[in-house]
Amino acid sequence: MPDSGFPWPIETTRLDNGLRVVVSEDRTAPAVAVNLWYDVGSRHEPAGQTGFAHLFEHLMFEGSVNVAKTEHMKLIQGAGGSLNATTNPDRTNYFETVPAEHLELALWLEADRMGGLVPALTQQTLDNQRDVVKNERRQRYENVPYGDAWLRLLPLLYPPGHPYHHATIGSMADLNAADLATFQAFHSTYYAPNNAVLTVVGDTEAAEVFALADKYFGGLDARADIPAAPDGRTVPATGRPAVETVTADVPAPRVYVAHRTHPFGTEGYDVTTVLATVLGSGRGSRLYQRLADGERIAQPDLVGAYGVDLAHAPAPLIATATARPGVSAERLRDGLAEVVDELATVPVTAAELDRAKALLSTMWWRQMSTVDGRADTLGRYATQFGDPARAADRLPAWLAVTAEQIAEQAAELLGAADRVILTYLPEEN
Repeated sequence: MPDSGFPWPIETTRLDNGLRVVVSEDRTAPAVAVNLWYDVGSRHEPAGQTGFAHLFEHLMFEGSVNVAKTEHMKLIQGAGGSLNATTNPDRTNYFETVPAEHLELALWLEADRMGGLVPALTQQTLDNQRDVVKNERRQRYENVPYGDAWLRLLPLLYPPGHPYHHATIGSMADLNAADLATFQAFHSTYYAPNNAVLTVVGDTEAAEVFALADKYFGGLDARADIPAAPDGRTVPATGRPAVETVTADVPAPRVYVAHRTHPFGTEGYDVTTVLATVLGSGRGSRLYQRLADGERIAQPDLVGAYGVDLAHAPAPLIATATARPGVSAERLRDGLAEVVDELATVPVTAAELDRAKALLSTMWWRQMSTVDGRADTLGRYATQFGDPARAADRLPAWLAVTAEQIAEQAAELLGAADRVILTYLPEEN
Protein backbone atom coordinates (compact mmCIF):
# COMPACT_ATOMS: atom_id res chain seq x y z
CA MET A 1 0.00 0.00 0.00
CA PRO A 2 1.56 3.35 -0.97
CA ASP A 3 2.19 5.99 1.71
CA SER A 4 1.27 8.88 -0.58
CA GLY A 5 -2.10 10.19 0.52
CA PHE A 6 -3.46 11.14 -2.91
CA PRO A 7 -1.84 9.54 -5.97
CA TRP A 8 -4.30 11.05 -8.50
CA PRO A 9 -4.03 14.24 -10.57
CA ILE A 10 -5.53 17.45 -9.20
CA GLU A 11 -6.27 20.50 -11.35
CA THR A 12 -7.89 23.71 -10.14
CA THR A 13 -9.22 27.01 -11.39
CA ARG A 14 -11.20 29.94 -10.03
CA LEU A 15 -14.05 31.55 -11.97
CA ASP A 16 -14.34 35.32 -12.21
CA ASN A 17 -17.08 35.25 -9.55
CA GLY A 18 -14.80 33.46 -7.09
CA LEU A 19 -16.06 29.89 -7.40
CA ARG A 20 -13.15 27.49 -6.92
CA VAL A 21 -13.28 24.42 -9.14
CA VAL A 22 -11.27 21.26 -8.40
CA VAL A 23 -11.00 18.34 -10.83
CA SER A 24 -9.36 14.94 -10.42
CA GLU A 25 -9.52 12.76 -13.50
CA ASP A 26 -9.96 9.00 -13.05
CA ARG A 27 -10.91 6.89 -16.07
CA THR A 28 -11.30 3.66 -14.09
CA ALA A 29 -15.10 3.63 -14.42
CA PRO A 30 -17.61 5.73 -16.40
CA ALA A 31 -18.86 7.70 -13.39
CA VAL A 32 -18.30 11.13 -11.90
CA ALA A 33 -18.78 12.51 -8.42
CA VAL A 34 -19.87 16.13 -8.02
CA ASN A 35 -19.36 17.66 -4.58
CA LEU A 36 -20.15 21.25 -3.62
CA TRP A 37 -18.81 22.53 -0.30
CA TYR A 38 -20.25 25.76 1.08
CA ASP A 39 -18.23 27.48 3.77
CA VAL A 40 -21.22 27.75 6.10
CA GLY A 41 -22.05 25.55 9.07
CA SER A 42 -23.46 26.00 12.53
CA ARG A 43 -20.32 27.92 13.61
CA HIS A 44 -21.31 30.74 11.24
CA GLU A 45 -24.82 31.17 12.64
CA PRO A 46 -25.47 34.49 14.39
CA ALA A 47 -27.24 34.55 17.74
CA GLY A 48 -30.90 33.83 17.21
CA GLN A 49 -30.31 31.91 13.97
CA THR A 50 -29.11 28.53 15.22
CA GLY A 51 -30.12 25.64 13.00
CA PHE A 52 -30.28 27.74 9.84
CA ALA A 53 -27.39 26.00 8.04
CA HIS A 54 -28.94 22.59 8.66
CA LEU A 55 -32.42 23.74 7.62
CA PHE A 56 -31.00 24.90 4.30
CA GLU A 57 -29.65 21.40 3.73
CA HIS A 58 -33.34 20.46 3.53
CA LEU A 59 -34.57 23.56 1.70
CA MET A 60 -32.05 23.11 -1.11
CA PHE A 61 -33.99 20.05 -2.26
CA GLU A 62 -37.33 21.87 -2.28
CA GLY A 63 -37.09 23.53 -5.66
CA SER A 64 -35.40 26.48 -7.34
CA VAL A 65 -36.16 28.77 -10.27
CA ASN A 66 -36.02 26.08 -12.96
CA VAL A 67 -36.40 22.93 -10.86
CA ALA A 68 -39.66 21.98 -9.17
CA LYS A 69 -39.99 20.62 -5.64
CA THR A 70 -38.29 17.16 -5.31
CA GLU A 71 -37.34 17.27 -9.03
CA HIS A 72 -33.61 17.48 -8.27
CA MET A 73 -33.75 14.04 -6.69
CA LYS A 74 -35.94 12.60 -9.40
CA LEU A 75 -33.64 13.80 -12.18
CA ILE A 76 -30.47 12.47 -10.56
CA GLN A 77 -31.98 9.14 -9.55
CA GLY A 78 -33.67 8.83 -12.93
CA ALA A 79 -30.26 9.18 -14.55
CA GLY A 80 -28.93 6.29 -12.47
CA GLY A 81 -27.24 8.49 -9.88
CA SER A 82 -27.28 8.93 -6.14
CA LEU A 83 -27.24 12.11 -4.05
CA ASN A 84 -27.36 13.52 -0.56
CA ALA A 85 -26.24 16.43 1.61
CA THR A 86 -24.79 16.91 5.08
CA THR A 87 -24.21 19.75 7.52
CA ASN A 88 -21.70 20.02 10.32
CA PRO A 89 -20.35 22.92 12.41
CA ASP A 90 -17.81 23.84 9.72
CA ARG A 91 -19.64 23.47 6.39
CA THR A 92 -22.62 22.30 4.34
CA ASN A 93 -22.05 20.06 1.33
CA TYR A 94 -24.21 18.70 -1.48
CA PHE A 95 -23.14 15.79 -3.64
CA GLU A 96 -24.13 13.52 -6.50
CA THR A 97 -22.52 10.54 -8.18
CA VAL A 98 -23.79 9.99 -11.71
CA PRO A 99 -22.86 8.18 -14.92
CA ALA A 100 -20.26 10.33 -16.66
CA GLU A 101 -22.63 11.32 -19.47
CA HIS A 102 -24.85 13.09 -16.92
CA LEU A 103 -22.18 15.38 -15.50
CA GLU A 104 -23.73 18.41 -17.19
CA LEU A 105 -27.12 17.66 -15.61
CA ALA A 106 -25.61 17.53 -12.13
CA LEU A 107 -23.77 20.81 -12.59
CA TRP A 108 -26.85 22.58 -13.96
CA LEU A 109 -28.92 21.40 -11.00
CA GLU A 110 -26.36 22.58 -8.46
CA ALA A 111 -25.99 25.96 -10.14
CA ASP A 112 -29.74 26.45 -10.30
CA ARG A 113 -30.20 25.97 -6.59
CA MET A 114 -27.13 28.05 -5.73
CA GLY A 115 -28.47 31.05 -7.60
CA GLY A 116 -32.17 30.34 -7.82
CA LEU A 117 -33.41 29.09 -4.45
CA VAL A 118 -34.46 32.42 -2.94
CA PRO A 119 -36.95 33.40 -5.67
CA ALA A 120 -38.57 29.96 -5.39
CA LEU A 121 -38.68 29.79 -1.58
CA THR A 122 -42.22 30.12 -0.24
CA GLN A 123 -43.69 30.35 3.24
CA GLN A 124 -45.35 26.97 2.74
CA THR A 125 -42.04 25.30 1.84
CA LEU A 126 -40.32 26.91 4.81
CA ASP A 127 -43.03 25.83 7.25
CA ASN A 128 -43.00 22.29 5.87
CA GLN A 129 -39.24 21.90 6.24
CA ARG A 130 -39.27 23.42 9.72
CA ASP A 131 -41.63 20.61 10.68
CA VAL A 132 -39.30 18.07 9.05
CA VAL A 133 -36.40 19.35 11.16
CA LYS A 134 -38.52 19.19 14.32
CA ASN A 135 -39.33 15.56 13.54
CA GLU A 136 -35.64 14.87 12.86
CA ARG A 137 -34.75 16.32 16.25
CA ARG A 138 -37.30 14.11 17.97
CA GLN A 139 -36.27 10.98 16.07
CA ARG A 140 -32.48 11.41 16.27
CA TYR A 141 -31.92 13.26 19.53
CA GLU A 142 -34.90 13.27 21.85
CA ASN A 143 -36.66 9.90 21.50
CA VAL A 144 -33.67 7.53 21.41
CA PRO A 145 -31.55 6.46 24.40
CA TYR A 146 -28.49 8.70 24.83
CA GLY A 147 -29.53 10.54 21.65
CA ASP A 148 -28.95 14.01 23.09
CA ALA A 149 -25.37 13.31 24.20
CA TRP A 150 -23.83 15.53 21.51
CA LEU A 151 -26.26 18.33 22.34
CA ARG A 152 -25.09 18.13 25.96
CA LEU A 153 -21.37 17.66 25.30
CA LEU A 154 -20.92 20.73 23.11
CA PRO A 155 -21.99 23.28 25.78
CA LEU A 156 -19.76 21.49 28.29
CA LEU A 157 -16.77 21.64 25.93
CA TYR A 158 -17.26 25.18 24.58
CA PRO A 159 -18.52 28.21 26.54
CA PRO A 160 -21.51 30.40 25.59
CA GLY A 161 -20.68 32.55 22.60
CA HIS A 162 -18.20 30.06 21.19
CA PRO A 163 -19.06 29.06 17.58
CA TYR A 164 -19.09 25.35 18.54
CA HIS A 165 -21.28 25.85 21.62
CA HIS A 166 -24.44 24.67 19.84
CA ALA A 167 -25.16 21.68 17.58
CA THR A 168 -26.15 21.88 13.93
CA ILE A 169 -29.75 20.85 14.68
CA GLY A 170 -30.06 24.24 16.37
CA SER A 171 -32.78 25.71 18.50
CA MET A 172 -36.38 25.05 17.57
CA ALA A 173 -37.25 28.41 19.11
CA ASP A 174 -34.84 30.14 16.71
CA LEU A 175 -36.24 28.28 13.71
CA ASN A 176 -39.82 29.10 14.71
CA ALA A 177 -39.12 32.77 15.36
CA ALA A 178 -37.49 33.60 12.03
CA ASP A 179 -39.60 34.83 9.14
CA LEU A 180 -39.23 34.07 5.44
CA ALA A 181 -37.17 37.20 4.75
CA THR A 182 -34.61 36.21 7.40
CA PHE A 183 -34.11 32.81 5.80
CA GLN A 184 -33.85 34.35 2.34
CA ALA A 185 -31.16 36.72 3.63
CA PHE A 186 -29.19 33.83 5.15
CA HIS A 187 -29.14 32.02 1.80
CA SER A 188 -28.19 35.14 -0.12
CA THR A 189 -25.34 35.78 2.32
CA TYR A 190 -23.67 32.38 2.36
CA TYR A 191 -24.79 30.51 -0.77
CA ALA A 192 -22.58 32.50 -3.10
CA PRO A 193 -20.05 31.23 -5.65
CA ASN A 194 -17.15 32.89 -3.83
CA ASN A 195 -18.13 30.98 -0.67
CA ALA A 196 -18.09 27.56 -2.33
CA VAL A 197 -15.82 24.89 -3.78
CA LEU A 198 -17.02 22.69 -6.64
CA THR A 199 -15.16 19.38 -6.91
CA VAL A 200 -15.56 16.82 -9.69
CA VAL A 201 -13.79 13.47 -9.62
CA GLY A 202 -14.03 10.66 -12.14
CA ASP A 203 -14.38 9.98 -15.85
CA THR A 204 -13.93 13.48 -17.19
CA GLU A 205 -11.16 15.97 -17.89
CA ALA A 206 -10.42 19.31 -16.29
CA ALA A 207 -11.04 21.37 -19.42
CA GLU A 208 -14.55 19.97 -19.78
CA VAL A 209 -15.43 20.60 -16.14
CA PHE A 210 -14.00 24.11 -16.16
CA ALA A 211 -16.03 24.97 -19.25
CA LEU A 212 -19.25 23.54 -17.82
CA ALA A 213 -18.68 25.25 -14.49
CA ASP A 214 -18.27 28.58 -16.24
CA LYS A 215 -21.36 27.90 -18.37
CA TYR A 216 -23.67 27.21 -15.43
CA PHE A 217 -22.09 28.97 -12.44
CA GLY A 218 -20.22 31.77 -14.18
CA GLY A 219 -23.23 34.06 -14.43
CA LEU A 220 -23.94 33.98 -10.68
CA ASP A 221 -22.95 37.07 -8.75
CA ALA A 222 -20.28 37.01 -6.07
CA ARG A 223 -21.14 38.21 -2.57
CA ALA A 224 -18.83 40.98 -1.44
CA ASP A 225 -19.56 41.03 2.29
CA ILE A 226 -19.72 37.43 3.51
CA PRO A 227 -19.30 37.66 7.29
CA ALA A 228 -16.51 35.66 8.89
CA ALA A 229 -17.39 33.12 11.55
CA PRO A 230 -16.50 34.07 15.12
CA ASP A 231 -12.97 33.14 16.16
CA GLY A 232 -13.10 30.04 18.35
CA ARG A 233 -9.45 29.03 18.34
CA THR A 234 -8.90 29.92 21.99
CA VAL A 235 -10.97 28.22 24.70
CA PRO A 236 -9.93 29.35 28.18
CA ALA A 237 -9.13 26.51 30.53
CA THR A 238 -11.33 26.49 33.62
CA GLY A 239 -9.05 24.36 35.78
CA ARG A 240 -11.93 22.21 36.90
CA PRO A 241 -13.97 19.39 35.32
CA ALA A 242 -17.31 20.10 33.66
CA VAL A 243 -19.67 17.45 34.96
CA GLU A 244 -23.27 16.65 34.07
CA THR A 245 -25.38 13.70 35.17
CA VAL A 246 -28.62 12.88 33.36
CA THR A 247 -31.34 10.53 34.56
CA ALA A 248 -33.26 9.33 31.52
CA ASP A 249 -35.05 6.43 29.87
CA VAL A 250 -31.86 4.54 29.05
CA PRO A 251 -31.19 0.79 29.44
CA ALA A 252 -27.87 1.07 31.30
CA PRO A 253 -25.44 3.65 32.70
CA ARG A 254 -23.25 5.29 30.08
CA VAL A 255 -20.29 7.64 30.56
CA TYR A 256 -18.65 10.07 28.16
CA VAL A 257 -15.22 11.53 28.94
CA ALA A 258 -14.20 14.36 26.62
CA HIS A 259 -11.27 16.76 26.19
CA ARG A 260 -10.44 19.63 23.86
CA THR A 261 -7.31 18.91 21.79
CA HIS A 262 -6.15 20.68 18.59
CA PRO A 263 -7.94 21.79 15.40
CA PHE A 264 -8.31 19.26 12.60
CA GLY A 265 -5.55 19.67 10.01
CA THR A 266 -2.82 20.49 12.52
CA GLU A 267 0.08 18.32 13.59
CA GLY A 268 -1.41 18.17 17.08
CA TYR A 269 -4.68 16.76 15.78
CA ASP A 270 -2.81 14.14 13.77
CA VAL A 271 -1.45 12.95 17.11
CA THR A 272 -5.00 13.05 18.54
CA THR A 273 -6.24 10.86 15.69
CA VAL A 274 -3.65 8.17 16.33
CA LEU A 275 -4.14 8.50 20.10
CA ALA A 276 -7.90 8.00 19.74
CA THR A 277 -7.32 4.90 17.62
CA VAL A 278 -4.98 3.40 20.21
CA LEU A 279 -7.43 4.28 22.96
CA GLY A 280 -10.72 3.18 21.50
CA SER A 281 -10.83 1.65 18.00
CA GLY A 282 -11.80 -2.01 17.96
CA ARG A 283 -11.04 -5.06 20.05
CA GLY A 284 -7.32 -4.36 20.24
CA SER A 285 -7.80 -0.91 21.78
CA ARG A 286 -6.95 -0.07 25.36
CA LEU A 287 -10.55 0.65 26.32
CA TYR A 288 -11.82 -2.63 24.93
CA GLN A 289 -8.97 -4.67 26.36
CA ARG A 290 -9.35 -3.17 29.84
CA LEU A 291 -13.04 -2.43 30.29
CA ALA A 292 -14.81 -4.93 28.03
CA ASP A 293 -12.47 -7.92 27.94
CA GLY A 294 -10.44 -7.50 31.13
CA GLU A 295 -12.50 -6.02 33.97
CA ARG A 296 -15.72 -6.80 32.08
CA ILE A 297 -17.49 -3.68 33.27
CA ALA A 298 -18.38 -2.30 29.80
CA GLN A 299 -20.54 -3.79 27.06
CA PRO A 300 -18.19 -4.98 24.27
CA ASP A 301 -20.00 -3.27 21.41
CA LEU A 302 -20.52 -0.01 23.31
CA VAL A 303 -17.02 1.08 24.25
CA GLY A 304 -14.69 3.26 22.17
CA ALA A 305 -13.04 6.61 21.51
CA TYR A 306 -12.91 9.00 18.59
CA GLY A 307 -11.92 12.50 17.61
CA VAL A 308 -14.43 14.89 16.06
CA ASP A 309 -12.74 16.51 13.05
CA LEU A 310 -13.53 20.18 13.67
CA ALA A 311 -11.12 22.56 11.97
CA HIS A 312 -11.59 25.95 13.60
CA ALA A 313 -11.16 25.34 17.33
CA PRO A 314 -9.61 22.77 19.65
CA ALA A 315 -11.42 19.65 18.43
CA PRO A 316 -12.85 17.18 20.94
CA LEU A 317 -11.58 13.72 21.80
CA ILE A 318 -14.42 11.63 23.22
CA ALA A 319 -14.18 8.30 25.02
CA THR A 320 -17.32 6.44 25.99
CA ALA A 321 -18.46 3.21 27.60
CA THR A 322 -21.81 1.64 28.54
CA ALA A 323 -22.06 -0.48 31.67
CA ARG A 324 -22.69 -4.21 31.78
CA PRO A 325 -25.64 -5.30 33.97
CA GLY A 326 -24.92 -4.75 37.63
CA VAL A 327 -22.06 -2.30 37.07
CA SER A 328 -22.52 1.13 38.61
CA ALA A 329 -21.96 4.37 36.79
CA GLU A 330 -19.29 5.32 39.34
CA ARG A 331 -17.26 2.18 38.68
CA LEU A 332 -17.57 2.62 34.94
CA ARG A 333 -16.60 6.30 35.15
CA ASP A 334 -13.54 5.54 37.27
CA GLY A 335 -12.45 2.76 34.92
CA LEU A 336 -12.85 4.93 31.84
CA ALA A 337 -10.93 7.82 33.37
CA GLU A 338 -8.15 5.50 34.51
CA VAL A 339 -7.54 4.17 31.00
CA VAL A 340 -7.46 7.72 29.60
CA ASP A 341 -5.06 8.85 32.34
CA GLU A 342 -2.69 5.97 31.63
CA LEU A 343 -1.98 7.26 28.14
CA ALA A 344 0.38 9.72 29.79
CA THR A 345 2.12 7.17 32.02
CA VAL A 346 1.94 3.76 30.31
CA PRO A 347 3.87 4.02 27.02
CA VAL A 348 2.13 3.03 23.80
CA THR A 349 3.82 -0.11 22.53
CA ALA A 350 5.16 -0.64 19.04
CA ALA A 351 2.40 -3.20 18.46
CA GLU A 352 -0.30 -0.72 19.53
CA LEU A 353 1.13 1.97 17.30
CA ASP A 354 1.44 -0.35 14.29
CA ARG A 355 -2.13 -1.54 14.78
CA ALA A 356 -3.48 2.02 15.00
CA LYS A 357 -1.64 3.11 11.86
CA ALA A 358 -2.84 0.04 9.97
CA LEU A 359 -6.45 0.84 10.92
CA LEU A 360 -6.06 4.47 9.86
CA SER A 361 -4.41 3.46 6.57
CA THR A 362 -7.31 1.13 5.82
CA MET A 363 -9.83 3.85 6.67
CA TRP A 364 -8.04 6.38 4.47
CA TRP A 365 -7.76 4.13 1.43
CA ARG A 366 -11.36 3.04 1.80
CA GLN A 367 -12.32 6.71 1.57
CA MET A 368 -9.99 7.21 -1.38
CA SER A 369 -11.23 4.10 -3.22
CA THR A 370 -14.40 5.81 -4.46
CA VAL A 371 -14.82 8.89 -6.63
CA ASP A 372 -17.31 10.36 -4.17
CA GLY A 373 -14.94 9.81 -1.24
CA ARG A 374 -12.14 11.57 -3.09
CA ALA A 375 -14.39 14.43 -4.19
CA ASP A 376 -15.48 15.08 -0.62
CA THR A 377 -11.90 15.00 0.64
CA LEU A 378 -10.60 17.40 -2.01
CA GLY A 379 -13.52 19.75 -1.40
CA ARG A 380 -12.73 19.73 2.29
CA TYR A 381 -9.07 20.61 1.90
CA ALA A 382 -9.79 23.31 -0.67
CA THR A 383 -12.44 24.88 1.57
CA GLN A 384 -10.75 24.61 4.95
CA PHE A 385 -7.08 24.97 4.00
CA GLY A 386 -7.13 26.66 0.61
CA ASP A 387 -5.39 23.81 -1.21
CA PRO A 388 -6.94 20.46 -2.21
CA ALA A 389 -3.46 18.96 -2.64
CA ARG A 390 -2.96 19.17 1.11
CA ALA A 391 -5.10 16.03 1.32
CA ALA A 392 -1.94 14.14 0.37
CA ASP A 393 -0.38 15.15 3.71
CA ARG A 394 -2.90 13.47 5.98
CA LEU A 395 -1.94 9.79 5.83
CA PRO A 396 1.82 10.41 5.94
CA ALA A 397 1.23 12.65 8.96
CA TRP A 398 -0.60 9.87 10.81
CA LEU A 399 2.12 7.38 9.92
CA ALA A 400 4.78 9.71 11.35
CA VAL A 401 3.20 9.99 14.83
CA THR A 402 5.35 8.53 17.62
CA ALA A 403 4.56 6.96 20.99
CA GLU A 404 6.39 9.84 22.65
CA GLN A 405 4.09 12.39 20.98
CA ILE A 406 1.03 10.49 22.22
CA ALA A 407 2.32 10.47 25.80
CA GLU A 408 3.18 14.17 25.62
CA GLN A 409 -0.26 15.11 24.32
CA ALA A 410 -2.00 12.94 26.91
CA ALA A 411 -0.04 14.61 29.69
CA GLU A 412 -0.71 18.09 28.31
CA LEU A 413 -4.37 17.88 27.29
CA LEU A 414 -6.09 14.83 28.80
CA GLY A 415 -5.75 15.62 32.48
CA ALA A 416 -8.67 15.47 34.92
CA ALA A 417 -8.54 19.21 35.69
CA ASP A 418 -10.11 20.30 32.41
CA ARG A 419 -12.12 17.17 31.63
CA VAL A 420 -15.76 16.91 30.56
CA ILE A 421 -17.73 14.05 32.11
CA LEU A 422 -21.29 13.28 30.98
CA THR A 423 -23.06 10.42 32.75
CA TYR A 424 -26.41 8.83 31.92
CA LEU A 425 -28.31 6.99 34.67
CA PRO A 426 -31.38 4.81 34.06
CA GLU A 427 -34.64 5.95 35.57
CA GLU A 428 -35.68 3.96 38.60
CA ASN A 429 -38.53 1.54 37.94
